[in-house]
Amino acid sequence: MFDNLTDRLSQTLRKVTGKARLTDDNIKDTLREVRKALLEADVALPVVKAFVDQVRSKALGQQISKALNPGQQFIKLVEQELVSVMGEANEGLNLAAKPPAVILMAGLQGAGKTTSVAKLARFLKEREKKKVLVVSADIYRPAAIQQLETLASEVGVEFFPSSADQKPEVIAKGAIDQAKRQFADVVIVDTAGRLHIDDALMDEIQGLHKAINPVETLFVIDAMIGQDAVNTAKAFNDALPLTGVILTKADGDARGGAALSVRHITGKPIKFMGMGEKTDALEAFHPDRIASRILGMGDVLSLIEDAERKIDKVKADRLVKKVKKGQRFDLEDLRDQLQQMQSMGGMTEMLDKLPGMGNVAQLAQQSNMTNQFKSMEALINSMTPDERRNPDNLNGSRKRRITQGSGTQIQDLNRLLKQYKQMAKMMKKMKGGGMNKMMRGLGGMMPGGGMGGAGGLPPGGPPRR
Repeated sequence: MFDNLTDRLSQTLRKVTGKARLTDDNIKDTLREVRKALLEADVALPVVKAFVDQVRSKALGQQISKALNPGQQFIKLVEQELVSVMGEANEGLNLAAKPPAVILMAGLQGAGKTTSVAKLARFLKEREKKKVLVVSADIYRPAAIQQLETLASEVGVEFFPSSADQKPEVIAKGAIDQAKRQFADVVIVDTAGRLHIDDALMDEIQGLHKAINPVETLFVIDAMIGQDAVNTAKAFNDALPLTGVILTKADGDARGGAALSVRHITGKPIKFMGMGEKTDALEAFHPDRIASRILGMGDVLSLIEDAERKIDKVKADRLVKKVKKGQRFDLEDLRDQLQQMQSMGGMTEMLDKLPGMGNVAQLAQQSNMTNQFKSMEALINSMTPDERRNPDNLNGSRKRRITQGSGTQIQDLNRLLKQYKQMAKMMKKMKGGGMNKMMRGLGGMMPGGGMGGAGGLPPGGPPRR
């Protein structure tokens, strides 16, 4: 997300970084480019105008008060204004109500409401330790009811059955009554959507809202619809007392205009962001972290949170102990590391959250690194346990069997073995050598014999800010 905007802003702001002082002329030139970049990212025109006006007035004020590193001051102002536009800080759900707390999900058909219900249910169950019940009040699409039942089973939350011959209010009230009997903490109500905004949709959802009086009314919107997101958000905000927004398909939107527009237009905070199809691909929306990503400064806090939540600590500790003792690093260890990276969204996602690594992340994506990792894992899975522990024993016939079993080529296996040997050598050095030795060897971990051929890590690690 924001790839295009990040590229444009990085180029534009680089021009002002080295300026000895900020003047009306160089501010005007830079802001003209910032304005173009925001419009190309599908940010709504009123939002762009307000953003540029705010940065201009603050920048000219800074010229008088401070002369120290004005270029960096200007970038800081842009970052602060991005944060302001998106809502200052993350606003969580307000579930401080007599149980069950009811959450109503609204939005157009195809925005990802039903999937978001399951993602939110999993989020509340795993991170907030809530007992959750979900229900579908979409009486026009029986497939939506079945889909939610399947997803509820997948994420391990209660599902309240409903059918197309019932009224939405009756369904929702029945679900709330059952939640009370089962001492559930939260009820999430999925609603019907339409392909476009119409009076029938708004009347129905207004009636449902009045009948169940939810503590949270969340508007689910597809990030990829760009400018239309603003009009849709405004229509729903006029019809319902929205408390927040869930931005879906944010991983597929390279522009990011919806994220920068919705908060300004509705006055309601973006609370969550859908970053993929899996049920764990829901992130709390932190405006400061998103602004940092947009300006190519990374998002280390989110990376740390991902690691704490998704990395298998037992496997990680086992590898650390193995390395410290100088025991041999084998292909089973390599497979564990590949799986750990995949669980955190893959190498591209991880690099994208590191300061100054946005371009490297894009190059990693272009070189299809995720597929290379999957191919490596498939090769290792095709080996016997003995072959994984002793890859030096692989002869021609064994190699043929492994590649046939994994649907790969001999050259893929040879490349894997070369990369494995580089990593094993690096791990051996780690026995008493500390982090510096490991960092020097990091290039060998990357598919293709290192990132060097694909615009890789500069010597000494990531570039400094």
